[in-house]
Amino acid sequence: MTPTAAVLAVDHGTKKTGFASTDALRTAEWPLDCWHGPGDGAELLEHIAELIEERSARTLLVGLPLNMDGTESGRSKDVRGFIERARARLSGVEVIPFDERLTTRAAAELLQEAGFHGEERKVRLDSWSALVLLRDWLETGEPR
Repeated sequence: MTPTAAVLAVDHGTKKTGFASTDALRTAEWPLDCWHGPGDGAELLEHIAELIEERSARTLLVGLPLNMDGTESGRSKDVRGFIERARARLSGVEVIPFDERLTTRAAAELLQEAGFHGEERKVRLDSWSALVLLRDWLETGEPR
């Protein structure tokens, strides 16, 4: 079955949240601008709702911070709370947690390869982490 809706990926943070998206056929992915503000406020969910509507996304992929051994990290509880709030706010959108281990490291390497350094790399890191998360999920067959 061919996908017919975009996916929005989220690298959730306490002060800054990164985003990446696909097209409806999931053949292209790109990072979006970061959102600056608290990760537990209603404003973030409103911003996500706007991104979902403008991109006609039906899936919200949320990076779940796990320890290297696969166990839940200290941040996992916060992110799981965010996931529950997102599910309550975004009717008709499938909200999927997905392991985000090593996405930040991979994003930093991609940014370096793309020629971004210093502040340019810093402002893009969260959204490029969301991009790596999205690519990993797509490459593993979009597990639920």
